[in-house]
Amino acid sequence: MTDIDTPTANKALLQSIYAALADGDGAPFVAAMDEDFSWTIAGVSPWSRCWAGRDVVRGQLLQPLFQRFATRYRSRAQRFIAEGDHVVVQCQGEVQTHAGEAYNNHYCMVFRLQAGRLKEVTEYMDTDLACRVLGSP
Repeated sequence: MTDIDTPTANKALLQSIYAALADGDGAPFVAAMDEDFSWTIAGVSPWSRCWAGRDVVRGQLLQPLFQRFATRYRSRAQRFIAEGDHVVVQCQGEVQTHAGEAYNNHYCMVFRLQAGRLKEVTEYMDTDLACRVLGSP
């Protein structure tokens, strides 16, 4: 395990990413995604599935999602737990949709990192809220 692969380093990376997300800056998150990054939304809903590959995540999940937002998306972390190559982030998102609705979901994000890069995330959220406010993906 190198210095870049320690739980402390992984936690520090996610803390810096979420500090930027709290200000509405998603660039550090996107910059940390590995080329083969995957994003899984857990549950049984239209939102629940896996997007595999950074370009697929950006083009098929994030871009269509962010097109629904009228304000800058912010995510504020309340807790970080790091063990091995995983970091768990408990956080709350905050944004207004173009329809004028608040979409303020709560999340538990389980990240896996390798060599200082985000390899995968499994997202746990209120999928009912996502469907009611955002519709289907």
